[in-house]
Amino acid sequence: LTGAQDGSVRMFEWGHAQQITCFRSGGNSRITRMRFNYQGNKFGIVDADGYISLYQTNWKCCPLTGTSPKPYLTWQCHSKTANDFVFISSSSLIATAGLSSDNRNICLWDTLVSPTNSLVHAFICHDSGATVLAYAPKHQLLISGGRKGFTCIIDLRQKQQQQLLQSHDSPVKAIAVDPTEEYFVTGSAE
Repeated sequence: LTGAQDGSVRMFEWGHAQQITCFRSGGNSRITRMRFNYQGNKFGIVDADGYISLYQTNWKCCPLTGTSPKPYLTWQCHSKTANDFVFISSSSLIATAGLSSDNRNICLWDTLVSPTNSLVHAFICHDSGATVLAYAPKHQLLISGGRKGFTCIIDLRQKQQQQLLQSHDSPVKAIAVDPTEEYFVTGSAE
């Protein structure tokens, strides 16, 4: 799966020289992150305009009608930009990281309810925007990085911020959690 500056999203398959499906054509907002769910049957994209779109991966293009795949869900999750997201346990709960004018830069969403009621909880952290997310399922922790180099640890069971660490002097760009969930590592723009 590839996402581009022009907003296009294309799917390729091993052993094929050409794309097998174009999920979104160019001329849209820049793709900032794409992720598959744990089962691999869905994927999502977030873009620079603050939108998230979710798709089914088993969609096959119809060459006769030329129909292109449509997302089964699209909504604006951040008012300025969306930088990252993660699927939480089941594919119906999603956390997003971005920049919103109300400083709710980490949000938890339930995709099974109507878009007007889908916001489960919003966290006011990373005052200049959240850049990256990681999820630690065993401990039910969400780890986020921000533009000012801070890392925030959120307990999803209690829906509250546990810790805020100054990890770097520049924006946090990557977070990885080890398989035992004993450690996590952050990487910055520097």
